[in-house]
Amino acid sequence: MTTPRFLQIHTLHSYPAALLNRDDSGLAKRMPFGGAVRTRISSQCLKRHWRVAQDEFAIHSIAGATPALRSRNIVERKVFDPMRGTDGVDEEVLTAVENAFNVGVYGSSGTTETGRQPLLLGLPEVEYLQQKAAAICTEYPDDAKAAGDAATLLFNNRRGEGNNFSAFRDAARLPGGLEGALFGRMVTSDPGANIEAAIHVAHAFTVHAEESESDYFSVVDDLQREDEDAGAAHIGDMELTAGLFYGYVVVDVPGLVSNLEGCDAGEWESADRDLAGKVVEHLTHLIATVSPGAKVGSTAPYGFADLMLIEAGSRQPRSLANAYREPARARIEAATNRLAGHLAKLDAAYGGREVRRVMSVEDCDIPNAGRLCLDDLATWAANAVRDGSTE
Repeated sequence: MTTPRFLQIHTLHSYPAALLNRDDSGLAKRMPFGGAVRTRISSQCLKRHWRVAQDEFAIHSIAGATPALRSRNIVERKVFDPMRGTDGVDEEVLTAVENAFNVGVYGSSGTTETGRQPLLLGLPEVEYLQQKAAAICTEYPDDAKAAGDAATLLFNNRRGEGNNFSAFRDAARLPGGLEGALFGRMVTSDPGANIEAAIHVAHAFTVHAEESESDYFSVVDDLQREDEDAGAAHIGDMELTAGLFYGYVVVDVPGLVSNLEGCDAGEWESADRDLAGKVVEHLTHLIATVSPGAKVGSTAPYGFADLMLIEAGSRQPRSLANAYREPARARIEAATNRLAGHLAKLDAAYGGREVRRVMSVEDCDIPNAGRLCLDDLATWAANAVRDGSTE
């Protein structure tokens, strides 16, 4: 077959006694589905853990990967702090330029930390800002107003360079870093800097109704004397949940190649796809083996996928979440059978045009899916992207 336009990655992960992803009240995130409340893991949480994972398949270990930073303090801490205390740089000039840069990068409320939204910038963009800031401070070493005006003009769409990140994106490879190429970004101050996500991640949810309890705990004071009041020094509680989660990730192959190589999306098949293949190989391992988790020290919420199914094809992707609209039993065999049954129904209705491979801890019978170990599955997915090979 020709190179698939999409890879669909379906997973089943099981976690006992954990608090994987909390809401603003400290409780596990939830969602209603099929008339039952399920425990949920947000896509943002999942992507964050894959992005910062440090192991042999970390995305930053890929040759040619460009790092990125997500922060609301990039301008201050990475652009201007290194310039402070430098001979010949006046503090008033530096402050004026910094304020203009914060507005240019983060928008009209960027002069205060609380007014900024965390923004993802690639290392090439950070270096670009450093060069521009240094040039302005050198040109106006004693005139804070002129320096501030020059910095403001830099981000002016009509009179200055304007759309800086958009222009820079055309001149540099991976301007938003590898994370930007994979998961996209939005820049309200410069829409031309927006990057469409090539990796689409759904919120994971339990295939069964939520299983939750409140864990009561106490803390003993090691220095408590015999004549002091008996009892705990602290008493508290936290929520613990257990669950078998269905996860769903889509790789938009043309979008991924376009973002990584800087080519037009319509030219993705003629572009170099080696880096895209390597990214997919690493991402497959990360999705299967990297666990999200709050309360790591008290729950050790580490687990590998019980099942990972990858489909390669060129028609619009479709989630298999409806396999669990009616809650399933909280057992991997029951969840796998429900997944296989729903997939068979979809094939009967729409035709089975995707090529499938599956990794499973337990024996399973997924329609038209050859079984592989994780290493071979990741290699298969990478080859599908790299040269269209799905055999």
